[in-house]
Amino acid sequence: MKTITRRGFVGGVALLPALDFAAAHAQAGVSPGEARAIAKEAYIYGFPMVDNYRVQHAYWVDKATPEYKGPWNEIWNSARLYTPADTAIQTPNSDTLYSFMGADLRSEPLVLTVPSMEKERYFSVQLIDYYTFNFDYIGTRTSGNGGGRFLLAGPGWKGEMPKGVEKVFRCETELAFPTYRTQLFDPSDIENVKKVQAGYKVQPLSAFLGQPAPKTAPAIDFIKPLTPAEEKTSPQFFEILNFILQFCPTVSSEKALMERFAMIGVGAGKTFDASKLSPEMKTAIEQGMADAWVAFAGLKKEFEEGRLNSGEVFGTRAYLKGDYLYRMGAAVLGIYGNSKQEALYPTYYLDATKQKLDGANRYTLRFAPDQLPPVNAFWSLTMYDEPQSLLVANPLNRYLINSPMLPQLNRDADGGLTLIIQNESPGKDKEANWLPGPKGPFSMIMRLYWPKEAATDGKWKQPPLQRV
Repeated sequence: MKTITRRGFVGGVALLPALDFAAAHAQAGVSPGEARAIAKEAYIYGFPMVDNYRVQHAYWVDKATPEYKGPWNEIWNSARLYTPADTAIQTPNSDTLYSFMGADLRSEPLVLTVPSMEKERYFSVQLIDYYTFNFDYIGTRTSGNGGGRFLLAGPGWKGEMPKGVEKVFRCETELAFPTYRTQLFDPSDIENVKKVQAGYKVQPLSAFLGQPAPKTAPAIDFIKPLTPAEEKTSPQFFEILNFILQFCPTVSSEKALMERFAMIGVGAGKTFDASKLSPEMKTAIEQGMADAWVAFAGLKKEFEEGRLNSGEVFGTRAYLKGDYLYRMGAAVLGIYGNSKQEALYPTYYLDATKQKLDGANRYTLRFAPDQLPPVNAFWSLTMYDEPQSLLVANPLNRYLINSPMLPQLNRDADGGLTLIIQNESPGKDKEANWLPGPKGPFSMIMRLYWPKEAATDGKWKQPPLQRV
């Protein structure tokens, strides 16, 4: 897979002062062709951040939206699984109950407490920065189920690990998004999960130490995000990106990149005013954005054909090695997905004959004996409509089939397992193995939580989806 990482991002380009776009264009002499190329690169780089901002704005800022969760630096716990009514996040997971926190780390670090819980219950706290990198984890796989306290610190904190804290996690950005997942064994387990969630605590470091709080960081004047549709075509995208970048101190490996982006007025502290673009430059910027989506389409094709998987596009900054197209692809196809050590996401966009999936057809998915997904925790298969990538309403209110359901599923004569994938009921006697689909296009995502080595090294392969 070729990467856009460094191609054209380096060169002796002087850093421009914070001017509006027209002045920057005049000073740098950027041609429409070069502006188009830079816009493409900056869009690929920035899309995950702008889309993350859209979600975070709904969760922590806009009290008028039904997606609003609460104030910053407080944990919000879901009391139910995701359903088709939840529309903020693409490809939502309906295996675990979520807990979220919008973390503002500008004033001081936060101490995160997790409770002890049963050893068989899987949980994770995915630490996501505002670049959308998964910079680390707390949870069953990494820290165990014995409970503990952990320090989450922003880029400006220079302190040492305090007593009573097991580990310090340092975030590159001033805002972060700790995402908690707590396994629900079955519907009757909901009250037990709520007890676990009640044990998730957060407090400022000063409160934990019993010391006076430092000076509070100034209130953020949040700007209105773009809608998903506007993100694809509106040059205002770069105004949002500039706003976000003020919370993302430039890392050394991206200094040359930011100098190049500055040539079109993109960067922390820069002004990009889409309303002041000349018609020629507005067209160039819009063409650059369209070029980014063409690049994404090529990447998605690799996913559809099985030449690329989720394990390659989610992870830390070091793991992705500057491949910003991978980072964009991860955000479009399933923002906030886990790193492969935590979870793998084998996908189904095509059937065994390479045809796109459609509810007008019927399909089967068969796992041969001893070929169920190899996991330390659990696995699931979830249905999504396309192109929205949201859960599908159906008469059974069943949005997935997972390994905790295995005792209720009918096995094949040889001990294998065949799942039925279609829109209409296959009949009452077969509904146990039915995963309902929509009437039209769909996709499916398998989730392997805490996958075993056979999955992460590729020895285990997902079975093909057969059209009946």
